Amino acid sequence: MPRIFLSPSTQEWNPYLTDGQTEESVMNRLANLMEPYLRASGISFVRNDPARNVAGAIADSNAGKFDVHLALHSNAAPQQFAGILRGIDVYYAPSSRDSELLATILANNLQRIYPLPNQVTARPTESLGEVLRTKAVAVLAEIGYHDNAEDEKWIRGNLDRIAQTLVLSLTDYFGIPFVTSAEPFYGITETGGARLNLRDYPALNGKILTQIPDGTQLILFGETDGWFVTEYNGITGYVSEEYIRLS
Repeated sequence: MPRIFLSPSTQEWNPYLTDGQTEESVMNRLANLMEPYLRASGISFVRNDPARNVAGAIADSNAGKFDVHLALHSNAAPQQFAGILRGIDVYYAPSSRDSELLATILANNLQRIYPLPNQVTARPTESLGEVLRTKAVAVLAEIGYHDNAEDEKWIRGNLDRIAQTLVLSLTDYFGIPFVTSAEPFYGITETGGARLNLRDYPALNGKILTQIPDGTQLILFGETDGWFVTEYNGITGYVSEEYIRLS
């Protein structure tokens, strides 16, 4: 199952226009909102350490094994354009087709929720370290201009919708279903003594990741077409609802 490194901004010095919020605080709220959708959709994740800088995030990402490195930011215009510019930019590594593909998926989906869809763009970068220096497929999303009053209002008023769209884009990229988040619930495997297959896709032809003993209590993060998303021994996957008794 997919595993991502989620890296919201650590720019605590970069202020929003109102309420004393900063790029760091708002992007971390966005990441918090993404977490239940990630779990429900079967995507495991590690968050960056907010006490470390960009170099630290890159080092921590490269020290693990991740399929995607997703950096979350909001933008601020140069002084001469402060308060004027609007839009969303999703940056990708020009040497990586997978990075460009993910950035394009993100941009296409964000166009559906941003009020100026023609100003949502996937762009190559030659300078952003979190995109160019990570081992995982990496993109960096600049989600609106927080020094523009209309963009700031849109960001702050649509954080959950943005979170859903970002996770939906990840599921599109990974080729797995997007599952709406819910409060985690519990179930017990009932297989008549057999072991239950944990699969990498919600179908009988999904690859078997591991097997779960009969009578095991599982935490269930979501449901899709007769399958539950769960985790067992640190492995995330899908189990058939047919063999789960809710508890």
